[in-house]
Amino acid sequence: MATVPTTESIPYEKGDAIENAHSVPSQSSPPGTRTGGETEKPKLNFGQKCLRELKTPGSAIQIILAAILGIAIGIAVSSTTTDIPEAAPTILEIPGMLWLRALRATVLPLIVTAIVLAVQNLKDMSEGGSKLVKWTIGYYVLTTIFAVVHSMILMDLVWSNLMVVADAESLQVDSDQQKTIDENSGNAPHDIVVSVFTSFIPQNIFQALAEDQLLGVLVTAVVVGCLLKRDSALLRAVKEIDKMVFIVISFLIKLAPIGVFFLILANLLNLPISDIGINLGVLLGSSIAGMFIHLFICLPIIFFCFTRENPFAIWMKCSPAWITAWGSASSAATLPVTMRCLRKQKIAEPIVQFTAPLGALINMDGTSIYFPCVVVFLAITQGMTLNAGDYTLIVLLAVLSSIATTPIPSSSLVLTIMIANSVGIPITGMYAVVVAIDWFIDRFRTALNVSGDVFAARILEKMSGITDESVSPGGREQQVLDRMVLSDNQATLQNADSITPVKEKA
Repeated sequence: MATVPTTESIPYEKGDAIENAHSVPSQSSPPGTRTGGETEKPKLNFGQKCLRELKTPGSAIQIILAAILGIAIGIAVSSTTTDIPEAAPTILEIPGMLWLRALRATVLPLIVTAIVLAVQNLKDMSEGGSKLVKWTIGYYVLTTIFAVVHSMILMDLVWSNLMVVADAESLQVDSDQQKTIDENSGNAPHDIVVSVFTSFIPQNIFQALAEDQLLGVLVTAVVVGCLLKRDSALLRAVKEIDKMVFIVISFLIKLAPIGVFFLILANLLNLPISDIGINLGVLLGSSIAGMFIHLFICLPIIFFCFTRENPFAIWMKCSPAWITAWGSASSAATLPVTMRCLRKQKIAEPIVQFTAPLGALINMDGTSIYFPCVVVFLAITQGMTLNAGDYTLIVLLAVLSSIATTPIPSSSLVLTIMIANSVGIPITGMYAVVVAIDWFIDRFRTALNVSGDVFAARILEKMSGITDESVSPGGREQQVLDRMVLSDNQATLQNADSITPVKEKA
């Protein structure tokens, strides 16, 4: 008499993806069964997939629902209530801020390990590695220039005509803002250029690590990756650290819906909807409209021209990344989520490890769109007219400044003063208007920056021709295999009871 196989006797191959945990039955097996007598799970329809995603901690649907709920409650309260206690937003932000701080704590080790391992992988490639480096830097710079130029054109032809000159009272500067303005008003245009290049070479690597000088850390990681040998004990340590960081990030991503909800809710309670005037409304509208045009028209066209694929498919599948970016207003803090999303879309591991950290630091399309909007806003509201030379200088400085911008919330405010002074625009009370609303626009800037990184990863994979087999003939790198095994073993243990064994024929 035939024996009935138990769940413990069913073998699982090391490294199988979660989606492939149930293999295709052999020709000799009855329909609906696996080799070994295990029944094949029926394919899930769209509703069942959504329900499964909804039950998965940290899934895209959970993050989207958390963001929608936070926006709805925040706007409803801020637009209907004028006497919100001052401490309420601060207290509500505590859960989100704790989550964001924990996520930021993983950024430095993630950048170091990812870049070191990426450079190690690229060293094994005779042609693909150098091609990837050239395409990555070229693509990021060109899209940044494109973003600045079309933002400047829209500001000159459309939005500047809707702005009005501010009255004398609005141009007065309070003492707190004046201190910041005085500290940054003496900088010349060449100071921005110097700042960009000096940020790449840290004087003290330990100081760079302590002060989150991410560009300097990235360059140092590239050098270390080039110098390490394959059999180096330090390289093995880097791989172990990378695995530990991955485990921590996996846990934090499960908490993403909670963090995103409280971050969005607390910040929207501070939104003074009733106080938005004409100039401030135009600044908001012009900045966000320019970012939407770049996100939904320009980048998709570029993406389709290079890949001949649907750009919105990968963008929606990577929604946890840009939603987290909107909630956190930090490209660096979102980097772990971005890399996780790209891996789920089967982007080659060398591409993910190299382009995502680099993109989080220098691919700032949203920031480059915002700089011209603010500078033109400051000029028009003070009754000034900019000429072609001023516009050209703004474009050049905006490109360099976007690269020099630290990927943390509202880091572009200081560079805005430097660009405005470079074209002779005085910093008056209208700068306080920019500061007051910058935290809100910063979320759209960051979401666009991260979305640009998502599109870039697929484009660069296509143009470089790099696959996981480019590094290892056997498939993915061992560290990716280890990650898949870790995830799959956890899923196998959780789902083992749901496997229904059947009796074999006698």
